[in-house]
Amino acid sequence: MASKTYFDHLDLPSLLSDYPMGAAFLERYTRMSRDELWALQDQRFQKLLKRGWEVPFYRRLWSAEGLEPGDLGGLDDLPKLPVYDKSDLMASIEAHPPFGDFSGCELGTGEARPPVILHTTSGTTGNPQVLTFGPKGREVANLLVARMYQWQGLRDSDVMHSVYGHGTINGGHYIREAVTHFTNALFISAGTGLETPSERQVGLIREFGATVLVGFVDYLRKLATVAREQGWMPGEDLQVRLICGHLGMEDRGAVESAWGGARAFDWYGVGDTGSIAGEGPERDGLYVWEDAHYLELLEVESGQPVESGQSGDMVCTCLYKDDIFPVIRFNTHDVSAERLGTNDSGMVFKRIAGFLGRSDNMVKLRGINLFPHAVGKVLEHRPEFGGEFICVVERDAAGRDELRVLVEVSGEPADELQASYADLLKTGLGLGVQVELVPIRGTSEFTQIDHRQKPLRLLDTRFA
Repeated sequence: MASKTYFDHLDLPSLLSDYPMGAAFLERYTRMSRDELWALQDQRFQKLLKRGWEVPFYRRLWSAEGLEPGDLGGLDDLPKLPVYDKSDLMASIEAHPPFGDFSGCELGTGEARPPVILHTTSGTTGNPQVLTFGPKGREVANLLVARMYQWQGLRDSDVMHSVYGHGTINGGHYIREAVTHFTNALFISAGTGLETPSERQVGLIREFGATVLVGFVDYLRKLATVAREQGWMPGEDLQVRLICGHLGMEDRGAVESAWGGARAFDWYGVGDTGSIAGEGPERDGLYVWEDAHYLELLEVESGQPVESGQSGDMVCTCLYKDDIFPVIRFNTHDVSAERLGTNDSGMVFKRIAGFLGRSDNMVKLRGINLFPHAVGKVLEHRPEFGGEFICVVERDAAGRDELRVLVEVSGEPADELQASYADLLKTGLGLGVQVELVPIRGTSEFTQIDHRQKPLRLLDTRFA
């Protein structure tokens, strides 16, 4: 008898009904009330909670808090559950190698085991972490990205060039599946600069007529520089019109200008959760995909909900991941804030400001909290700023902590320019820092931008 395949475990019509795309997506969620949305979230949470109790990781975590099945009635009781983070998942892998006891892979063996897709995180903040996906969870995650791209302006006639990494890393595979499974755009899996050299990437964009770029904007901006060095002008020789990346704290104007006026859109997600939020056409905050996620913003130190409009750790519960690896109150340690007020979209979903930094990558110097990503935000409007930088925290012989910022600039660095950058950062960060100006690509050895999906922005040498 033939084995059941991945596709045999999918009910695509039901999936598209539950998580609509295109016009059906806009129709449903511009008419729905917040009360109706809450009822939908609560229904999905109760199914998710049942799956959570079947997974050893959650049974251990929740039982340690004195909880038992039946203690939680619904989404109102979510705060009773403890928050966890990547350190808990890595401890699980160490205790239960190689998958950990959170992955859902322990359910059944042989023919009894449901299909599982295995990837890892990029390892940006440490060793890579195992990621597992069942058919439903994987395809809903794919759909959410495709739905977002279409809302932002992706057309069937577009050619999309992706610089997300591949290998065991989830990112490149997941984005490719999103576009090829749920849109009719042509997809080019270029990968990182290590997988496909930057010069060849520019050649692919030109040869195949790429109109859309996706990936981390640090590297996309670099590709525009490489294109110019090769004699190809973005906006003229390279007709890119749309960029769907991760802007974070950076000004979209820098990457748009680099690519000859292409419109750039921001979105946010992590490996465990998939896409959590993304901009709509008006680019006024990132909409949380609340039909698929319940997002909390919690104070970094106390773990309590932040006041309205204040920043805090994003803690995510994936309402759709109820087949293999559930995600229930996962602390991303990425910081954001709710965007208050309304706009003309009519969308029922809440909006967030996007990525504002990492709480576990925050540096405290002389009583001031500093997020390294804030440096780019301060300098982004300087015409000679090359867009790349790295923060180096050092401790001098007297035990005083100092921050040195290496900044890439075009042209010949001058003392006056260095002084002006130091003044800008002192004003913008609220902290006096040392500034060292370097030529374009002068920080690449430290940021590892040619090899990583997300370049490093902080080197803390105090405890090395």
